[in-house]
Amino acid sequence: MIAALTLPTTLTTPGQELLLRRATLADLDALMALLADDPISASRGDLAKESDLPAYERALADLIDDPANEILLVVDAAEAVIATMQLTRIPGMARRGSTRLLVEAVRVSSSLRSGGVGTAMMRWVTDVAAPATGSSIVQLTSDEARVDAHRFYERLGFVGSHRGFKYAVDAAPRQAR
Repeated sequence: MIAALTLPTTLTTPGQELLLRRATLADLDALMALLADDPISASRGDLAKESDLPAYERALADLIDDPANEILLVVDAAEAVIATMQLTRIPGMARRGSTRLLVEAVRVSSSLRSGGVGTAMMRWVTDVAAPATGSSIVQLTSDEARVDAHRFYERLGFVGSHRGFKYAVDAAPRQAR
């Protein structure tokens, strides 16, 4: 939990007011469903299968306990979870010791996309969360296949200034040779 963030708070979209709050272990099923609702996440194995529950539960517990991380949910008036994102505060040496706020795993329910939820979330990140955490840069990565998401982030003022790389590490420990 990032203590500098004052939550819960209200997000305003063109059609409604929503609640942005911290995730709890009780939200696990809703979080898994949001990940599975996304075709790219689903293709990577996020299928909301009951057999995956222990892995997600460990991950969520670790994130909740980590003072540099935050898992946030957007909840509608009926208390249904409709969106999520992860924030990570990263102190750094580059840029004269700048702190970065990394935004990851932004998901809005497929039935509510293009309704202003994502815009309200990202505006809160740039206008409220970044200053509250002492971050001078908000950064995110987005899969190259997410062309619509790229247009969305650019419309909000994000600049595709870097190219990201990933290296998959096997879950099993490597044997000494």
